[in-house]
Amino acid sequence: MAKSYIEPTEAAAIKLFSQDIKGPVVMLNMIRFHETADYSNLPEIAPENPTTGAEAYEIYMKETLPFLGKSGGELLFSGRALDYFIGPEAEQWDHVLLVKQNSLADFMAFASNGDYLKIVGHRTAATADSRLLPLLSV
Repeated sequence: MAKSYIEPTEAAAIKLFSQDIKGPVVMLNMIRFHETADYSNLPEIAPENPTTGAEAYEIYMKETLPFLGKSGGELLFSGRALDYFIGPEAEQWDHVLLVKQNSLADFMAFASNGDYLKIVGHRTAATADSRLLPLLSV
């Protein structure tokens, strides 16, 4: 089984935040869902009935958008991913998002908000694999 990526590594965080990046950052999110959301380590937030990964992610997004807005962030795009036109045929994603933050500091404030952290488990339960790629305007 191939390695899954759900959370950033410490090395990746150090590398990103040690750069002298000024201004807005857009985060490209690519997500592959579990067929059934895995709340086995998060029973306190699990829905009453089993749910799909896509449904758990919908819960996550509904509860996340207010925190994103308060941090100055903006959801630029959220949609279903199709097969690559250019790229590896075996790599497929269910959902793609583009999220803009005014700065890395704003992104960090959003990602470390205590109330946000209480609901991020829905994303974890939903996600079988993901990629998060910071993008800068040139």
